[in-house]
Amino acid sequence: MLFARFRRFTRAVEHAQRYRTIVGVFLKYGYVDLAQHLPLSRLWIWLRSHPLRRGASEIGALSRPERLRRAFEELGPAFVKLGQLLAGRTRLLPRDYTDELVKLHDQVPPVDFREVEALITGELHQPPDRVFSRIDPKPLGSASIAQVHRAISREEGEVVIKVQRPDIERIVHVDLEIMMRIAELLERNLETWQPHQPSAIVAEFARRMEQELDFSAEAAAMERFARQFEGEATVCVPRVLRALSTRRMLTMECVDGVSASQLEALDAAGLDRREIARRLGNLTFRQIFVHGFFHGDPHPGNIHVLPDNVICFLDFGMTGFLERSVRDKLAALLVAVARKDEREATAALVHLAGAELEPPKPGLEADIAEFIQRHFTGPMKDLVFPRLLQQLLRITARHSLTLPPEVFLVIKVLGQVEGLVGALDPDYDFLEQAGPFVREIYGKRAQPGRIMRELLQFGGETVEALRALPMDIRRVAAQLRDGRAAVNFRVEGLRPLNETLERTTNRLAFAVVLAAMIVASALVIHSGIAPKWHGIPVIGLAGYVFAALMAATLLISMVRHGRM
Repeated sequence: MLFARFRRFTRAVEHAQRYRTIVGVFLKYGYVDLAQHLPLSRLWIWLRSHPLRRGASEIGALSRPERLRRAFEELGPAFVKLGQLLAGRTRLLPRDYTDELVKLHDQVPPVDFREVEALITGELHQPPDRVFSRIDPKPLGSASIAQVHRAISREEGEVVIKVQRPDIERIVHVDLEIMMRIAELLERNLETWQPHQPSAIVAEFARRMEQELDFSAEAAAMERFARQFEGEATVCVPRVLRALSTRRMLTMECVDGVSASQLEALDAAGLDRREIARRLGNLTFRQIFVHGFFHGDPHPGNIHVLPDNVICFLDFGMTGFLERSVRDKLAALLVAVARKDEREATAALVHLAGAELEPPKPGLEADIAEFIQRHFTGPMKDLVFPRLLQQLLRITARHSLTLPPEVFLVIKVLGQVEGLVGALDPDYDFLEQAGPFVREIYGKRAQPGRIMRELLQFGGETVEALRALPMDIRRVAAQLRDGRAAVNFRVEGLRPLNETLERTTNRLAFAVVLAAMIVASALVIHSGIAPKWHGIPVIGLAGYVFAALMAATLLISMVRHGRM
């Protein structure tokens, strides 16, 4: 434990400058309560006065959620991406925060083109002009992790190159380490954060960031998505040029189209907005409810429309996957809600959260019944599908139910697509169009072929378990006979006691070292060892001074925690 603590401390010192920047930004935007839980931050808080107190009226006029969004934007790509993830976590943050974090944007000034050329040279192990006859120095777009350039390949013709920003991987990894440290501190120091498991959220976020930083994973996602809709004339995915792609560089065919949000440009190109909305909605539902593998960030910049109303998906840095079992559970929940069956809907929600073995949740069924009564007694066309799911999330949060992480991404995707198709066609009924796909999944559960496959699989697993049972019984009997049987159990509510014992042990060790320091200093002074200052041995005097500082530190710690 001591080694782990020492290692965490050395990492904090190693990243001290970044910690200082983070503390400074949180202080600047008035988040002293959060900043003070960062390592070494109390010293920095003491050294610099609060900007709001120094008359920063512009910042002071902002709401607390607005200040959090500004802080995330100032801290860079990892924090922007984290904010976008938190925007979908309604059980973790109040609605005014999630509504504000949705506004986070990921646009930054482009890097110098010479750095882009240097990166391409390093990735392809040859000068860019050997591979490309021309690369446009002006990027098509510049985000926090990468920027995109149009180019002409000597073999493939017109292409688009996505290149990673220099040193971004190291910067993101440092921020991820710091985020994990902050999450651990919040869990340990603020009881209100413990049920939300911030460490688990950061771990999930780190996995997504690793995926975004690996362009070879994005290339694989593009190819998988293309295979998923192979042979369909209504959807397009740019072809990946594997020979010109690496972990930090992605080259794909150039596909020119009109952004799905540019309504006037769509009309000028003779494209049918109603048909685009219908196709985009259907493609989204098929991704999520039929295939399970879906585009994780379908904002207007990533959806282009080609001639004949063909939908082209771009930027597969974020994708999601719903296992069949999760799709089945989600479909069962939506069907039960649509049928206004609160009992079945409650059971489906508990099943989706994997809480079947937990004690019944008092009031959960009543909340579901109230939810159905509020939203499903009026015209269906007035319902907002993603908002319904957000309301269900709030119910799960109220009853301490934890849904699979991918469900949050599904809700984010549905919200983005609903906003886009609503702009394309105000009469588009999102819930009605989703119905057939949900009912199809729900109906497939009763198909004879699937039931037979599941029975065969269950039978095979049962036979294997029965085959292993005699050996398991003999193993347990042998452990009981030899006295080697162990029972693992956990007693809830011991965390405060553990913290008290750990703090007491640390203070006791500190006091022993302090006593040893005083005794050693006394022996040195008594021996009269040179060098001396005014007749007193300098080494002994220094020991006394150091011991006094240690004693003061111990005393301050005890006073601050209210335990003398």
